[in-house]
Amino acid sequence: MPVATRRGSAAVPELVPVYTAAQVREAERPLIEAGVPLMSRAAAALARVTGALVAASSGRRVLVLVGGGDNGGDALFAAALLLADGAARARAVDVLPTSPAHHAKGLAAALAAGARIVDAAEAAASRPDVVIDGILGTGTHGAPVLRGTARDVVSTLIPDAASRTIAVVAVDLPSGLHPDDGTTADGLVLPASVTVTFGAVKAGLVRGRGPELAGRVVLADIGLGPALAASEPVGEAEVESVIDVARDASPG
Repeated sequence: MPVATRRGSAAVPELVPVYTAAQVREAERPLIEAGVPLMSRAAAALARVTGALVAASSGRRVLVLVGGGDNGGDALFAAALLLADGAARARAVDVLPTSPAHHAKGLAAALAAGARIVDAAEAAASRPDVVIDGILGTGTHGAPVLRGTARDVVSTLIPDAASRTIAVVAVDLPSGLHPDDGTTADGLVLPASVTVTFGAVKAGLVRGRGPELAGRVVLADIGLGPALAASEPVGEAEVESVIDVARDASPG
C-alpha cells in the first residue's frame, strides 16, 4: 500500500477542475490496463482522512458499508490500513456487506487485519463513531438506487449523520448521488461529513444536492493528471485539500 501525503504541512483549500464520471473513467482505463494500483492509492488516501476522524472520536469504532463494486474494495483496503495505523487507534472495525458480491482481496485484507463481518442488526446496534460509505460508485443510477440491506442501514443511520452524531466518510461520492448532476433518484442518501473523491472532482459533488450531501471534499490525486489533460473540464471547484498518494504500491 502507498503512503498518502498532503501537498503542504496543513490542509490548504485548492481550486481544481471538475469532470464528468465518464471523463474520469476514460482517464482511468489505460492506467488500469497497465496494472497501475489505483485502488491501493485510493485506499491510502481514504484511510488517512478516516483515521484522523477516528483518532478524534471518543469510542473509535468504525462501521464500513461495503457494496459490490470498486468503492467497496477501496473501503475494505482502507479498513485494513486503519487497523494497522497506530495513530488512528481504531478500537473496532465492523464490515457490513450490502451485496452478495464483494471485493474478495479487499475483504480478506480487512479480516486479516482484525475487522469483523456484521449483519444489518449488529450494524444498527454497533453505535459507530465513524461510518465509511462504500456502497455505490459512479456507475449506479435509477430509482431506488439503494435497495435491500443498503437501503435499510442507510435509513437507520441518516438521523445520526444529519445531526453529526456520527461522522460519515463517503468513498468518491455519497452513495445514491448522481455523479454528474448531483440529483438523487428518491432522496435517500447518507449525508457525508467528508467525501474523499479519487482522481478528479466529479461534477455531481458541486451541482444539485452535491454540496449539501458531500460535506467537505478532499481530492485524492491518484495519478490521472496526464490522462485528464486531454479532457475539457466542465467547471472548477474549491476542495478542502489535495492528497498526493505515493506511486510505489503493488496492485490491490
